[in-house]
Amino acid sequence: MLRAEQIEVRDTLDAIEYFYQRGWTDGLPIVPPTKERIYDMLKSVNMAPDTIVGSIPERGRVFTAELVAINAVLAGCLPGYFPVVMAAVQAISEPEFGLHGPSASTHGAAIMIAVNGPITEEIGMNAGSNAFGPGNRANATIGRAIRLLMINVGGSLEFDRSTLGTPAKYTFCFAEKRTEWTPLHVQRGFNEDESTVTVFACEGPNQIQNHGSLKGEGILRTMADRMSALGTFNMASETEMAVVLCPEHYIHLHKEGWSKESVQQYLYENAKRSIIDMKNGGIIDAPVAVSDEHLFKYAVPSREHILLMVAGGDAGRFSSCMPGWFSYKQSRAVTKSVKAATGFT
Repeated sequence: MLRAEQIEVRDTLDAIEYFYQRGWTDGLPIVPPTKERIYDMLKSVNMAPDTIVGSIPERGRVFTAELVAINAVLAGCLPGYFPVVMAAVQAISEPEFGLHGPSASTHGAAIMIAVNGPITEEIGMNAGSNAFGPGNRANATIGRAIRLLMINVGGSLEFDRSTLGTPAKYTFCFAEKRTEWTPLHVQRGFNEDESTVTVFACEGPNQIQNHGSLKGEGILRTMADRMSALGTFNMASETEMAVVLCPEHYIHLHKEGWSKESVQQYLYENAKRSIIDMKNGGIIDAPVAVSDEHLFKYAVPSREHILLMVAGGDAGRFSSCMPGWFSYKQSRAVTKSVKAATGFT
């Protein structure tokens, strides 16, 4: 039995307006969550409405299957998307993700959701052109469901203190493109034929263009420079970082014999700034010493802290990096099996 209050309105437009008045939207129109639509979501994962699937202990907020389903309906999800939504909710609720921190910080971190495995094709997710952008229902509404859940259940209206925020807070969800490289979820310990969701608290995408290099190392040097920009959390602290290569950059590197792991190693070793750069750039407020030129701060603590993926359209040499929030010791990426989280097969 559903526990949420039932509200009767005259028509769909009145329902949308009612949700606006109550502050239950992200600023965009919603799909009215009727009883039938909520049950359709729950049936897709075979869960009872009162099943507890996650929480934010610091706020005393609990996510039940019913509340997740309501917000998935609001976002415009189809029932077939709901197993991904449910896995994402369970992933952000893991202690190592530290949901309270990045979702309350003035930094304004987004929740990136990267999906791998057969389910991406089954529900029609976009890993190609405009993968981070508008136009694909699954990408857009899965990410939006998580944001609406945070607004309506997670306490974001009370706790979110983002100075500027980012458009990625509306939704930031995509699928990794199939390539010859090891997929992200396999790198993180799952079988290739498993469907998984990886969540990561991060900045919005920082675009990286390199159209001129004739060698893969040149492409990677450009990426390493972008990854070590002084004004990001990762240079002031220790964070993970997501890096998404476009197909043209991937193809160039793959033809030269680069593997995912060798790219991660190169980026780790070269995404760094000297301490003299840190001081001259205002990140470290201290006098410059002669030895500073030979001391370095790395963008990530190790190559394993780089979440490397391939996505995007076949045309254009534009890749992207997303620095993480504050410190990997307070918030780390989490990967969940969709089947384990929901029983979905």
